Amino acid sequence: MNDRVQIDITDGVADVRLVRADKMNALDNAMFDALIQAGERLKGESGVRAVVLSGEGKAFCAGLDTSNFGAMASGARSGGQSSTGDALVTRNRTPGGSNRAQHAVMVWREVPAPVIAAVHGVALGGGFQLALGPDMRFVTPDVKLSVFEIKWGLVPDMAGLVLMRQLVRDDIARELTYSGRIFNGEEALRIGMATRCVADPRAEALAFAKDVAGKNPHAIRAAKRLLNLAAEADQREVLLEESREQTALIGSPNQIEAVKANMEKRVANFAEVEVEPPAPVFGG
Repeated sequence: MNDRVQIDITDGVADVRLVRADKMNALDNAMFDALIQAGERLKGESGVRAVVLSGEGKAFCAGLDTSNFGAMASGARSGGQSSTGDALVTRNRTPGGSNRAQHAVMVWREVPAPVIAAVHGVALGGGFQLALGPDMRFVTPDVKLSVFEIKWGLVPDMAGLVLMRQLVRDDIARELTYSGRIFNGEEALRIGMATRCVADPRAEALAFAKDVAGKNPHAIRAAKRLLNLAAEADQREVLLEESREQTALIGSPNQIEAVKANMEKRVANFAEVEVEPPAPVFGG
């Protein structure tokens, strides 16, 4: 994993860096594996309270490694129209429904701590979809973003359509998908694709993560579970789960500590969340 993605954990904040800078952090097989391994590791790290995902060098992620397109053009890679095509598509998926490439994005929604993507340079195609997986996106004003797949005669297939519909109007998602045009961070903020548009996204994301890491980790994780649920569940289910999460929090040691720390005007000393390592996926 270390030649594609590196993780440094300090004071509850996991600083996750794509480190294939010579290729603008493009997605090859090793990068997909490393992203999944990193996300799965962080799902089982009890001391992690917030995560920042960023890329070294000139870009967040330039998208799929161009060698894959050469193979497609030669006919070496083909989805085919045979009777076995659907079997190939449906096999080896996560409980949430993701294949390997989709899981490299969706795993960041499954990490129980909040994840912030710090995006600079370019985030095109698969790189743009990777930026959608985290809870938030902090971007530079001049970043180049695109639902780029149409340039190669393809559709977004790394959970982009699931995630875009949660952020922008349907017609905007369609316009970006059909055109493949490049847009910047200021437009991304305006249409809802970005959370903040700042000069130094990584520094701002790390500062935000540090602040989140100082909150009750049980409450933060409960909030993320509820927000993930709210994206797909009906009103009745969300209302019920709100009540369940709040009932579990009220009077718990960390909730009591939050109250005491505020009343005594001091920094809270929260106990860590106990978690079990997740089951391996895709041999991870």
